[in-house]
Amino acid sequence: MRATLKPAILYSDDTPPKADQLLGLFHQAPWAQDRTAEETEEMLRHTDLAVCAWDRERLVGFGRVLTDFVYRATIWDVIVDQAYQKQGIGSEIVRRILNHPRLQRVELFWLCTRRPGFYEKLGFSSKEQTGMVWARNTQARRE
Repeated sequence: MRATLKPAILYSDDTPPKADQLLGLFHQAPWAQDRTAEETEEMLRHTDLAVCAWDRERLVGFGRVLTDFVYRATIWDVIVDQAYQKQGIGSEIVRRILNHPRLQRVELFWLCTRRPGFYEKLGFSSKEQTGMVWARNTQARRE
């Protein structure tokens, strides 16, 4: 019987992905299928920190942060390629965000999710607060 070796996944926060690489992941998720290259490039320009997971040259995971670097940070767009899910990549991306040297002063990390159980395993807890949203268009309201 042959042993199958898992590829070595490398994580980085210093090399943002190209928009087309990230769109390859986004288009796998129902919440991001309508994103465009132009909008994704703009989003990346205004992201404070991004953690990427790479299998050689292939982007297989991503998560990003918007923050003031002191009081609050919001985690967005944590996504893992469908072919690489259930290998701990998403968890590692979140851990790397929470432990990142530039974010050590941040008091609270916030996020919105459809998978609360995933984040609870990483130490997040639900808060009984009213989350509010204002949407410019009906598509954004559905997300």
